[in-house]
Amino acid sequence: MVLDYTGVGSIGLIYEAQQKHQPGPMCMKAAETVVEQLAARTGPVLIATGFPEGGGVPETDGPVGAAFIARAIFLGLSRESVIVVDEDWKGMMYATCRGAGLAPLPLPADGKIVPTPYLRPVYVATVPKDKAGSDAVCDDLLTRLEPSLLISIERPGCNDQGLYHGLGGRPLDGLVADLDYLFAQARRKGLVSIGIGDGGNELGMGVIAEDLKAVIAKARDCGIAGRGGVAASTATDILLVANVSNWGATGLVAALSCLLENQAVFHDAELEVRCIEACVAHGGVDGMFMGSEPATDGIAAEEWRGLVHTLRMSLRRHLGMTINWQGQSGDWRQIRA
Repeated sequence: MVLDYTGVGSIGLIYEAQQKHQPGPMCMKAAETVVEQLAARTGPVLIATGFPEGGGVPETDGPVGAAFIARAIFLGLSRESVIVVDEDWKGMMYATCRGAGLAPLPLPADGKIVPTPYLRPVYVATVPKDKAGSDAVCDDLLTRLEPSLLISIERPGCNDQGLYHGLGGRPLDGLVADLDYLFAQARRKGLVSIGIGDGGNELGMGVIAEDLKAVIAKARDCGIAGRGGVAASTATDILLVANVSNWGATGLVAALSCLLENQAVFHDAELEVRCIEACVAHGGVDGMFMGSEPATDGIAAEEWRGLVHTLRMSLRRHLGMTINWQGQSGDWRQIRA
């Protein structure tokens, strides 16, 4: 998760800070948290995502990972998810979910989600960008849905002045709804949250904000007088960092698959490529070079295919799905966790 595939150069510092505060295998800890919270509560999982690039167009990093997390939770734990995005990204999110093999449905008016036989559903909720409107929707979602858990992936997090920025210091004023409020209100209700990010300016990174300010210049000063730095101030209970947030989602999905001993939880590489392509076809852009092309943070979808395939095959071997010298298949592990 923390190899510097993109060449940005900061993931080592971010991971070091994360391990200082939450030491140990972060993907497995996040997976264990998902299982624990869903065992304790009956509501859906709320997943917040969506990061605006130029003109407010959403990047592919985040929505793709959110869709696969929702898929893994449904297939592994039979629990529905509600993905929360800004109103103008609804079409992109629907298409991305379909690309991941899910059937997106509108949220029921009463908020009561009931199982839909013979379907792999996911629900999409939208929020307006104005503060009063988004706060009202967030309060309503928490009241009606009574979620089991909240997850944020590649979602802008406000700094200690309440301002949002891109990683390089670009202001995001008016481009993104305040979902920090959603997570703050959820914490007051005693709900557990997981944050996934890759740069330090994402919702959840408040766990390591002060550490990042000490070692990354933009984290403490965005370069525009009076705005502070890009470091996000809202902390989540569990923080999962990765060189690319979607790769962090892949790590969480792999850990869930391993923990549940269910290979179906982890999608195949072809589905990852299809999902990225669907996201781009309906408005998503590569967050590194801003092109409407199938890539995530500068890594082409075909390269993602290889990364996902390698990790999925490693998982299969961990689950004992191998063939011996006689052609017999089975679990040949010498040591089992």
